[in-house]
Amino acid sequence: MKTFIISGLILSTFFSACKGVNETEISKNDNHQESIERGEYLVGIMDCVACHTPKLFTPNGPVLDNDRLFSGFNSKNEIPQLSVDELETSKRWVLFSGDMTAAVGPWGISYTANISSDETGIGNWSFEQFKRAITQGKYKGLENGRPLLPPMPWQAYKDLKEDDLRAIFDYLKSTKPIENVVPPPTSLTTTID
Repeated sequence: MKTFIISGLILSTFFSACKGVNETEISKNDNHQESIERGEYLVGIMDCVACHTPKLFTPNGPVLDNDRLFSGFNSKNEIPQLSVDELETSKRWVLFSGDMTAAVGPWGISYTANISSDETGIGNWSFEQFKRAITQGKYKGLENGRPLLPPMPWQAYKDLKEDDLRAIFDYLKSTKPIENVVPPPTSLTTTID
Protein backbone atom coordinates (compact mmCIF):
# COMPACT_ATOMS: atom_id res chain seq x y z
CA MET A 1 0.00 0.00 0.00
CA LYS A 2 2.87 2.39 0.89
CA THR A 3 4.45 1.71 -2.50
CA PHE A 4 1.16 2.55 -4.22
CA ILE A 5 0.81 5.87 -2.31
CA ILE A 6 4.46 6.83 -2.92
CA SER A 7 4.14 5.97 -6.62
CA GLY A 8 0.98 8.06 -6.79
CA LEU A 9 2.72 11.04 -5.17
CA ILE A 10 5.69 10.74 -7.51
CA LEU A 11 3.44 10.56 -10.57
CA SER A 12 1.34 13.45 -9.31
CA THR A 13 4.46 15.57 -8.77
CA PHE A 14 5.80 14.57 -12.18
CA PHE A 15 2.57 15.47 -13.98
CA SER A 16 2.32 18.78 -12.09
CA ALA A 17 5.87 19.65 -13.10
CA CYS A 18 5.18 18.75 -16.72
CA LYS A 19 2.01 20.82 -16.68
CA GLY A 20 3.97 23.85 -15.43
CA VAL A 21 6.58 23.45 -18.16
CA ASN A 22 3.89 23.16 -20.81
CA GLU A 23 2.11 26.28 -19.55
CA THR A 24 5.42 28.17 -19.57
CA GLU A 25 6.18 26.95 -23.09
CA ILE A 26 2.68 27.88 -24.23
CA SER A 27 3.07 31.32 -22.66
CA LYS A 28 6.42 31.82 -24.43
CA ASN A 29 4.91 30.61 -27.72
CA ASP A 30 1.93 32.95 -27.27
CA ASN A 31 4.27 35.88 -26.57
CA HIS A 32 6.46 34.97 -29.55
CA GLN A 33 3.40 34.69 -31.81
CA GLU A 34 2.18 38.09 -30.57
CA SER A 35 5.62 39.53 -31.31
CA ILE A 36 5.56 38.09 -34.85
CA GLU A 37 2.09 39.55 -35.44
CA ARG A 38 3.20 42.96 -34.12
CA GLY A 39 6.29 42.74 -36.34
CA GLU A 40 4.17 41.97 -39.39
CA TYR A 41 2.07 45.05 -38.61
CA LEU A 42 5.16 47.27 -38.17
CA VAL A 43 6.84 45.98 -41.33
CA GLY A 44 3.59 46.70 -43.15
CA ILE A 45 3.20 50.29 -41.98
CA MET A 46 6.92 50.96 -42.48
CA ASP A 47 6.47 49.67 -46.07
CA CYS A 48 9.61 47.50 -46.05
CA VAL A 49 8.26 45.54 -49.02
CA ALA A 50 8.42 48.64 -51.23
CA CYS A 51 12.20 48.30 -51.53
CA HIS A 52 13.01 44.81 -50.22
CA THR A 53 10.63 42.89 -52.50
CA PRO A 54 11.04 42.70 -56.31
CA LYS A 55 8.07 43.71 -58.44
CA LEU A 56 6.31 42.01 -61.33
CA PHE A 57 5.05 44.17 -64.15
CA THR A 58 1.39 43.84 -65.03
CA PRO A 59 -0.98 45.81 -67.30
CA ASN A 60 -1.98 47.71 -64.13
CA GLY A 61 1.58 48.54 -63.14
CA PRO A 62 4.07 46.87 -60.82
CA VAL A 63 2.90 44.46 -58.11
CA LEU A 64 4.88 42.69 -55.40
CA ASP A 65 6.45 39.38 -56.35
CA ASN A 66 5.12 37.48 -53.34
CA ASP A 67 7.26 34.44 -54.25
CA ARG A 68 10.35 36.60 -53.53
CA LEU A 69 9.04 38.49 -50.50
CA PHE A 70 11.86 40.38 -48.71
CA SER A 71 14.56 38.86 -50.96
CA GLY A 72 15.98 42.24 -52.09
CA PHE A 73 17.64 42.87 -55.43
CA ASN A 74 17.45 39.67 -57.47
CA SER A 75 21.04 38.47 -57.92
CA LYS A 76 20.00 36.79 -61.19
CA ASN A 77 19.21 40.19 -62.70
CA GLU A 78 21.82 41.96 -64.72
CA ILE A 79 23.48 44.81 -62.86
CA PRO A 80 22.36 47.98 -64.61
CA GLN A 81 24.84 49.90 -66.74
CA LEU A 82 24.53 53.68 -66.93
CA SER A 83 24.93 55.83 -69.99
CA VAL A 84 26.93 59.06 -69.73
CA ASP A 85 23.65 61.04 -69.59
CA GLU A 86 22.30 58.83 -66.79
CA LEU A 87 25.57 59.21 -64.91
CA GLU A 88 25.30 63.00 -65.10
CA THR A 89 21.66 62.87 -63.99
CA SER A 90 22.52 60.60 -61.05
CA LYS A 91 24.85 63.30 -59.69
CA ARG A 92 21.78 65.48 -59.11
CA TRP A 93 18.93 62.96 -58.81
CA VAL A 94 18.21 59.55 -57.38
CA LEU A 95 17.13 56.99 -59.98
CA PHE A 96 15.48 53.64 -59.21
CA SER A 97 15.45 50.41 -61.16
CA GLY A 98 12.05 49.45 -62.54
CA ASP A 99 11.40 46.96 -59.75
CA MET A 100 12.65 49.45 -57.13
CA THR A 101 15.32 47.12 -55.71
CA ALA A 102 18.30 49.17 -56.90
CA ALA A 103 18.97 52.90 -56.64
CA VAL A 104 21.61 55.13 -58.15
CA GLY A 105 22.71 58.49 -56.83
CA PRO A 106 25.90 60.39 -56.04
CA TRP A 107 27.03 57.47 -53.80
CA GLY A 108 26.88 54.94 -56.68
CA ILE A 109 24.45 52.08 -57.12
CA SER A 110 23.01 50.41 -54.02
CA TYR A 111 21.00 47.22 -54.01
CA THR A 112 18.28 46.41 -51.50
CA ALA A 113 19.25 43.74 -49.02
CA ASN A 114 17.76 40.31 -48.65
CA ILE A 115 15.95 40.48 -45.30
CA SER A 116 14.23 37.09 -45.60
CA SER A 117 14.98 34.38 -43.05
CA ASP A 118 17.47 32.65 -45.35
CA GLU A 119 21.13 32.59 -44.32
CA THR A 120 21.83 34.82 -47.35
CA GLY A 121 19.41 37.26 -45.73
CA ILE A 122 19.13 37.76 -41.97
CA GLY A 123 18.74 34.06 -41.13
CA ASN A 124 22.06 33.87 -39.26
CA TRP A 125 21.86 37.31 -37.69
CA SER A 126 21.59 37.85 -33.96
CA PHE A 127 19.10 40.33 -32.59
CA GLU A 128 22.03 42.62 -31.69
CA GLN A 129 23.20 42.66 -35.32
CA PHE A 130 19.69 43.50 -36.50
CA LYS A 131 19.36 46.27 -33.93
CA ARG A 132 22.75 47.75 -34.92
CA ALA A 133 21.85 47.68 -38.62
CA ILE A 134 18.48 49.37 -38.12
CA THR A 135 19.42 51.91 -35.45
CA GLN A 136 23.06 52.65 -36.33
CA GLY A 137 23.02 52.03 -40.08
CA LYS A 138 25.75 49.36 -40.05
CA TYR A 139 26.00 46.86 -42.94
CA LYS A 140 24.93 43.39 -41.73
CA GLY A 141 24.85 44.86 -38.24
CA LEU A 142 28.61 44.50 -37.92
CA GLU A 143 30.28 46.98 -35.56
CA ASN A 144 33.00 47.84 -38.09
CA GLY A 145 30.73 47.43 -41.13
CA ARG A 146 30.35 50.07 -43.79
CA PRO A 147 27.40 52.46 -43.50
CA LEU A 148 24.09 51.42 -45.02
CA LEU A 149 23.59 53.40 -48.22
CA PRO A 150 20.58 55.35 -49.45
CA PRO A 151 17.75 54.86 -49.90
CA MET A 152 17.69 52.79 -46.67
CA PRO A 153 16.16 55.28 -44.20
CA TRP A 154 17.85 53.87 -41.08
CA GLN A 155 18.07 57.38 -39.57
CA ALA A 156 14.26 57.39 -39.35
CA TYR A 157 14.39 54.14 -37.35
CA LYS A 158 17.21 54.99 -34.91
CA ASP A 159 14.77 55.66 -32.07
CA LEU A 160 12.63 52.54 -32.48
CA LYS A 161 11.80 50.94 -29.14
CA GLU A 162 13.52 47.65 -28.37
CA ASP A 163 10.18 45.79 -28.25
CA ASP A 164 9.33 47.05 -31.74
CA LEU A 165 12.77 46.09 -33.07
CA ARG A 166 12.36 42.64 -31.51
CA ALA A 167 8.92 42.25 -33.09
CA ILE A 168 10.20 43.23 -36.54
CA PHE A 169 13.13 40.83 -36.12
CA ASP A 170 10.84 38.00 -34.97
CA TYR A 171 8.53 38.56 -37.94
CA LEU A 172 11.33 38.68 -40.54
CA LYS A 173 12.90 35.54 -39.04
CA SER A 174 9.51 33.81 -39.47
CA THR A 175 9.26 34.60 -43.21
CA LYS A 176 9.93 32.17 -46.05
CA PRO A 177 13.70 31.83 -46.56
CA ILE A 178 14.77 32.92 -50.04
CA GLU A 179 18.33 32.24 -51.13
CA ASN A 180 19.64 35.36 -52.83
CA VAL A 181 23.10 36.87 -52.44
CA VAL A 182 22.69 40.57 -53.17
CA PRO A 183 25.69 42.20 -54.91
CA PRO A 184 27.76 44.85 -53.13
CA PRO A 185 27.31 48.54 -54.02
CA THR A 186 28.77 49.65 -57.33
CA SER A 187 30.84 52.78 -57.86
CA LEU A 188 29.57 55.17 -60.52
CA THR A 189 32.93 55.05 -62.32
CA THR A 190 32.47 51.33 -63.04
CA THR A 191 28.94 51.64 -64.43
CA ILE A 192 29.43 53.78 -67.52
CA ASP A 193 28.67 52.14 -70.93
